[in-house]
Amino acid sequence: MNTERRAPLDRKRVADTALKLLNEVGLDGLTLRAIARELDVKAPALYWHFKDKQALLDEMATEIYRRMAAGTALDPGDTWQERLLTSNRALRTELLAYRDGAKVFSGTRFTGLEHAGQMEANLRLFTAAGFTLAQAVRATSTTYLYTIGFVTEEQGVEPLPGERREGFDVEERARLMAEFPLSAKAGAEMFEDYDQHFEEGLALIISGIEARYGVA
Repeated sequence: MNTERRAPLDRKRVADTALKLLNEVGLDGLTLRAIARELDVKAPALYWHFKDKQALLDEMATEIYRRMAAGTALDPGDTWQERLLTSNRALRTELLAYRDGAKVFSGTRFTGLEHAGQMEANLRLFTAAGFTLAQAVRATSTTYLYTIGFVTEEQGVEPLPGERREGFDVEERARLMAEFPLSAKAGAEMFEDYDQHFEEGLALIISGIEARYGVA
């Protein structure tokens, strides 16, 4: 008989295991049965903690956020522009750590209040800088949505850093689109140098926020 004591099954252990398995099988292959097999339990045991896969995805997204927040130090002396850069860079980095990380995060709801402290601090910083509360919400949520959308598309090409999906060869794309020279040349801008692409897009949004609301 195996007398080794197994860690108790709880929401965190299930979510941790699901995130680990996500990198191996992707979102489409992530089933409750596969997670149960990884945990060496029967699938019905998971339903004590999560009523369905969406509930599990909500917890996985929350755990991704917890890990991001734990690894990101926010400087109280930040300008609002610096805060947007710091928080969105951190979100992108964390999402890229998981295959289909952005898809898991998108459209989910947080299962706790871990995000509330950071959200409150950000809104205080923005309103102190001269934004109305509504403007602060628009500014922070727009950059947040940009980051999630950007990483979703980025991971459609590179599911994990250094791994590129078939069909995204820029030179082959240019050859096939030779009749459309500008579009062909644009492939190198669209499907390469994602770090630079992300930073430029984020800078464009921040400039737009400054221009729209007149807060420098």
